[in-house]
Amino acid sequence: MKKLRVGIVGCGSIANGKHLPAMKRHGGFEIVAFCDLIEERAQKTREEYGTEDARVYTDFQELVKEDLDAVYVLTPNNAHAPAAIAALKAGKHVMCEKPMAKTYGEAKAMVEAAKESGKLLTIGYQNRYRKDSAFLKRFCEDGEMGEIYFAKAHAIRRRAVPTWGVFIDEEKQGGGPLIDIGTHALDLTLWMMDNYEPASVTGSTFRKLADQKETGNAFGDWDPEKFTVEDSAFGYIKMKNGAAIFLESSWALNSLEVDEAKTSLCGTRAGADMKDGLRINRVQYGRQCIEKPELRPGGVDFFVGDEDRPEDVEQQVFYQAVACGEPLVVQPEQAMVVTQILEAIYESAKTNKTIYFD
Repeated sequence: MKKLRVGIVGCGSIANGKHLPAMKRHGGFEIVAFCDLIEERAQKTREEYGTEDARVYTDFQELVKEDLDAVYVLTPNNAHAPAAIAALKAGKHVMCEKPMAKTYGEAKAMVEAAKESGKLLTIGYQNRYRKDSAFLKRFCEDGEMGEIYFAKAHAIRRRAVPTWGVFIDEEKQGGGPLIDIGTHALDLTLWMMDNYEPASVTGSTFRKLADQKETGNAFGDWDPEKFTVEDSAFGYIKMKNGAAIFLESSWALNSLEVDEAKTSLCGTRAGADMKDGLRINRVQYGRQCIEKPELRPGGVDFFVGDEDRPEDVEQQVFYQAVACGEPLVVQPEQAMVVTQILEAIYESAKTNKTIYFD
């Protein structure tokens, strides 16, 4: 197996919790450079995942000068575009964590940099690689849904505000649950619909629970003074072909309907949702039917089988694209539209106006 020489920009939780363990399990990556604003954090990550001669940086502009095949951009959102563009201009392929960028303008600049450099750019929407997502995508591609004209994108947590890192910092992240987890739900929904042409967006954001104490938060109480983003956000998206999408997202909401990184789809031939596993609903022989595909491995007594984790599939897809020229699953132009819609929801909420696209 050819080893890809890789540099890591951002050595925080997403690097150490998702990408680096998956890259290690894959075996096709040599991590030869690490960059973080906190040098000690980069050094600690290097000791666990780096080669013996791996170098440590605090400036990504220096890291991209290394002899690398690819750069992973795993920073807070405000650094995604600068680091990715620098790596692309330096002739490196890029895997960037979601969301693509803090703003649509930055995302567009990333796409342009990828085209000019001729290098690959992809975004970390690993939920596309789940078993239920893969099944539903094929179901949609085969025309079993018919025309998908209405959908819901679900990203609702009851009380799970991330209290580490900079998640609740608007300046560094650009927003709260909408840009953090709403982005996954919207990506899944647009991908299933194969529809990336929005016509208008109307949005609402709320910061209603952020000042409360004794919150019952899964990750411990947050600091209200540092909580500068919304705690919930909602958007109504109308597509140019007339299809409609409702996007719901929250870190803290008084709701018992809790769903994250899920989609519900309504087509002319069938519907589908991920509310209780993957469920297909349609009418057959004049009767309403619900089908639940068996997506678990195994099926034999005393044998459960092996199941690839989404983050492992994500690394395999990126490796095959860089090393073997195989196609990417997450195209940057698709991720750019996700960022465009998220930004429009925030703008609509701020101005109390519907945002229209050309």
